[in-house]
Amino acid sequence: MLGIMSSSTFVSTAFDVDYLVIAGGGGGGGGANFEGSGGGGAGGLRSTVTATGGGGSLETVLSLAVSTNYTVTIGGGGAAGFSTAQGSNGVDSVFSTITSTGGGGGAGTVANKNGLSGGSGGGGSENGGTGGARTANQGFVGGDSTNNTHGAGGGGAGAAGAAANTAGVGSAGGNGVATSITGSSVTYAGGGGGGSFTGNPGGAGGSGGGGIGGVSGAGAGAGSTNTGSGGGGACAVSGSFTGGAGGSGVVILRYVDTKTISFGAGVTGTESGASGGYKRATITAGTGNVSWT
Repeated sequence: MLGIMSSSTFVSTAFDVDYLVIAGGGGGGGGANFEGSGGGGAGGLRSTVTATGGGGSLETVLSLAVSTNYTVTIGGGGAAGFSTAQGSNGVDSVFSTITSTGGGGGAGTVANKNGLSGGSGGGGSENGGTGGARTANQGFVGGDSTNNTHGAGGGGAGAAGAAANTAGVGSAGGNGVATSITGSSVTYAGGGGGGSFTGNPGGAGGSGGGGIGGVSGAGAGAGSTNTGSGGGGACAVSGSFTGGAGGSGVVILRYVDTKTISFGAGVTGTESGASGGYKRATITAGTGNVSWT
């Protein structure tokens, strides 16, 4: 325990911080040649409250010190793929010693039919496209495609992306994870839905903000901002199409209400009022430092 001794008192400077650290979601794959593409995987989710990603055990609370700088980075969502290209992976989010891994990009088509690995894996496309691998205790794998006309869903923090096995219909992204770190239950980090073929429905985005898969006449949906959700895969009819971008990540911190956080240059964040013995800080963008008094 850190502290300062005087002749008659011991003043503690250490305190516990609960956290939710979510990386940026992967972008959905591009579609071409009448093949729907894979949805982007959700960014890795690590949490000390309610539930964490990948079905793992809750993370360990951090013991921090006042008047000390701690690094924070909010990962951006991955760019969507166009035509045959895979979507890009999301960017890692960081708080102190905790790093969550960016979501895997969704599969494109032709030679790029496999989803990318990430916090949660991107979905596969075309006949035989495989879903991307996950990061243990952060998310789930992307779905495989066993049908040659549409894409599979990207993995979510709470479930794997659905496999593509129904002709023409995009598969759903994996669901996200609900946590009550803010004081109420909120779901984050859903996988993007797979792209469809011609006039069939695109795959639903996973709960927590996953983008819907594309359908002819409508573009794929982006992952929701500050949820770390994956973007939807593109639909392909005649021509080339773009998937949905991944959603940016977020860091939410919970600590005793006698402490007050300061946000350094380059960090965008807000602090709540005291409630139930806690304050909460929500950091939505940037890279820099935070500290407490």
